[in-house]
Amino acid sequence: MKRAALHNLGCKVNAYETRAMQEMLKENGYEIVPFEETADVYIINTCSVTNMADRKSRQMLHRAKKRNPDAVVVAAGCYVQAAGEELLKDAAVDLLIGNNEKKNLPEILQKHEAHKKESYFHDLFHETEYERLSLSQNEGHTRAYMKIQDGCNQFCSYCIIPYTRGRVRSRELPDIRREARALANHGYQEIVLTGIHLDSYGVDLPEGEGDLLKVVREVGCVEGIRRIRLGSLEPRIMTETFVRALSMEEKLCPHFHLSLQSGCDATLKRMNRRYDTEEFRACCRRLRMYFDQPALTTDVIVGFPGETEEEFARTVEFLKEICFFETHVFKYSRRKGTRADGMEGQVQEEIKTKRSEILLALSEANRREYQKRLIGRTVEVLMEESCIFGDTEYQIGHTREYVPVAVAGKEPLSNQLLQVKVDDLPDFGMLCGHLGNADRK
Repeated sequence: MKRAALHNLGCKVNAYETRAMQEMLKENGYEIVPFEETADVYIINTCSVTNMADRKSRQMLHRAKKRNPDAVVVAAGCYVQAAGEELLKDAAVDLLIGNNEKKNLPEILQKHEAHKKESYFHDLFHETEYERLSLSQNEGHTRAYMKIQDGCNQFCSYCIIPYTRGRVRSRELPDIRREARALANHGYQEIVLTGIHLDSYGVDLPEGEGDLLKVVREVGCVEGIRRIRLGSLEPRIMTETFVRALSMEEKLCPHFHLSLQSGCDATLKRMNRRYDTEEFRACCRRLRMYFDQPALTTDVIVGFPGETEEEFARTVEFLKEICFFETHVFKYSRRKGTRADGMEGQVQEEIKTKRSEILLALSEANRREYQKRLIGRTVEVLMEESCIFGDTEYQIGHTREYVPVAVAGKEPLSNQLLQVKVDDLPDFGMLCGHLGNADRK
């Protein structure tokens, strides 16, 4: 039995695809071992979102070859699409497998000849077929990610992804339904719908054959699925009609990650984002009108080319106004091949760091404020794991809003949906509560 080790870099979609490749290899007779062990085959699912991601991908490829010089080292994914055949010149790489070819991994490995360098990838710009990858089990035991969409048509000025992932391609509803049933049969109660640009789901399908709301409803009809979450979204999809319809789906969690990137309209325009702050503001207003205290989270890039102190100040004020539950802050990183890489006004690293620290402090204050509003309330928690803080063992889970809650106790409660009365917010930053036997479901 050959031994295979996989390592993932990058986004949730990459993580899903890595687990799908792992499942395929296992079904084809491979023994899956940790990446730190000696293996016959190493698969690194690479990321190319920034120059640093490229560097990390190369480092992992070299680490694998150093661990076992006789192993077949496979570079898969976005870095392959970005670097192309040049990557075969790297002594650490034996096989290149691009996006939309990962589904063929077992067959490619089967016919690969020792000491021969080969590539399996093509230009995705005109690709229309969704790559059929699926999972019956996920890494955790309670929550499963499900990829339903690939590619992006947006071409934000800082982003290489449309070139490494291609145009929008959507998964068909029957295939989504089948995987949801398989995951439910393995005990998963929560599904997270994810994709490269989730808003675009269905735009490439024949009219009437699919949109994001239909996916939510299809997954919601699967017996055993108790919760549905949506991955990252943009304001354009959050029309009043759409938000109202979502609010009527009982299994949909009131947790929305809205990708902002900047709170300044001038910066958004340079980024080639397809909305302005007023549209974003209206989106948040609708969500709070139709959902009871939804958790709104976001991404923000600081130090984008040309961002002045005044523009950054506008972002700060906008974040204070919207008051997100959490803000994920990223310092702008130049990416060769994007329009932003050649823009004037590149911001110094120390300025990016200072601005990042300001937004992180604001995010922490907003997070605690949101948490405090839950004290005294009874919330539904899907329990997941055990953790020790100080001398006390806790069972940890997440509310429907994706707020972590801890319950003191040693008895494992994983994958149970429980009603928890929130008591306080201790120093370790996580809400704590208690439950009674009658709360168990």
